[in-house]
Amino acid sequence: MSQSVRTRPEGSGQALSEAYDTALLDLDGVVYAGGNAISYAVESLATARAGGMRLAYVTNNALRTPDTVADHLTELGIPTGADDVITSAQAVARLISEQVPAGARVLVIGGEGLRVALRERGLVPVESAEDEPVAVVQGYGGPELQWARFAEACYAIARGVAWYASNTDLTIPSARGIAPGNGAAVEVVRIATGAEPQVAGKPLPPMHRETILRTGAERPLVVGDRLDTDIEGAFNGEVDSLLVLTGVTDGAQLLAAPPQHRPTYVDADLRGLLTGQPEVVEAGDGFRCGGWTATAGVERLELDGDGEALDGLRALCAAAWTAAGEGVCELDAGKALARLEL
Repeated sequence: MSQSVRTRPEGSGQALSEAYDTALLDLDGVVYAGGNAISYAVESLATARAGGMRLAYVTNNALRTPDTVADHLTELGIPTGADDVITSAQAVARLISEQVPAGARVLVIGGEGLRVALRERGLVPVESAEDEPVAVVQGYGGPELQWARFAEACYAIARGVAWYASNTDLTIPSARGIAPGNGAAVEVVRIATGAEPQVAGKPLPPMHRETILRTGAERPLVVGDRLDTDIEGAFNGEVDSLLVLTGVTDGAQLLAAPPQHRPTYVDADLRGLLTGQPEVVEAGDGFRCGGWTATAGVERLELDGDGEALDGLRALCAAAWTAAGEGVCELDAGKALARLEL
């Protein structure tokens, strides 16, 4: 993928599962939601795999081990091995291992996923600032993580110990709603110490590097539902991306996306892996996709025609992103999106 400014979603004459060798799939909001498989996910992934596409599952959640994630996916009907799962815990463990001596002690503020990842890299997890750690690593520890763990991190960091974070997602979805994520916990330590951690997870390069090292992908496609982690991570890794609308991103957010948040392709769900993608073409002063034509007016985005709602959204993306250039489209899209019921 070029780093030039994207002004429209791309088309593809091939099914994406044929055009790319590996799908780097986010989990929550893409494959499952609230622990249950999202509609069409199981069947679509099975078909993509049967056609020769490798499936890898990439998560910023550092709490669960790859074995636990793989078991959950297998229970949902998506046969998965631990080697198919890449976590931010693995990415941050590699980052630390490249900067500290082999066998070094690392203070863990988080869950079992971090401990397993550190041991995999030959590092020794410890629980106290008094254990003479050479690094502090912070990852999501779940709702049971005690406040005293943050204090332990602060004691070590105040002594000059290097600080790392698996990721800085401020929120995490739960069965009861949106809960504080690791980023919120990182802010607690940042405020108390004034320090800045090295961060590994999406959308930063260490996470993308980890996925490529572990999968060997040559033509990867990032598949996600979040613009600020999945799609930006693909942008930073200079690879193509597919945004699915089964998670947190809605039409208005997509139209207002800055360049680093603009996906290569847009589709409703994981069935988009199995099809080609329609082309968006210039049409007079606007852009046409399927039966829809979108234009950027003085104050709002305009949409004419009819047909598949997703084609209308793709045309609107082209109009909005072209008008915004390297910025953010501030034109009113409410009426146009209402026509699409998105």
